Amino acid sequence: MDVGNLSELQVGRAEPSDWAALAKIDSVAAGGDQARRDSIRRWCEQGVVLMARDSSGSLGYSVLEYTFFEQGFVTMLMVAPSARRRGVGARLLTAVETVCTTAKLFTSTNVSNHPMQQLLQRAGWHPVGLLHGLDEGDPELFYLCPSTRPSDATVVGG
Repeated sequence: MDVGNLSELQVGRAEPSDWAALAKIDSVAAGGDQARRDSIRRWCEQGVVLMARDSSGSLGYSVLEYTFFEQGFVTMLMVAPSARRRGVGARLLTAVETVCTTAKLFTSTNVSNHPMQQLLQRAGWHPVGLLHGLDEGDPELFYLCPSTRPSDATVVGG
């Protein structure tokens, strides 16, 4: 996957049939985790997935749900291992911010996930809390988006 030219990168709503392609680029699902594969399928069927792709295929995806105190929450942001650190994650975050329909948008990541923390910090997200007990010995850091953009999205299929 060559994502050297981000101008070719498109982000749009994933179709239910896209789940298998996303499972192939998701490091957890590709590693054999059936629960993750099932989640990806369910998210695609529910229409809550934004997918990044270029001419080579799927590069990443994000999941935006409204089950966190009825506020927007980025449940998952995954970039194909071969496309990481090339701006795909940042583009997915921007797309999620654009389509979010609530006043606040949150996400979380494990303390051990330094690349995600760096991405969120570069994007201006603010740490707002720490939760122990989800993953033993690896607390969850919660972040708040600095501003949620109006829903006049420029996302393809949004």
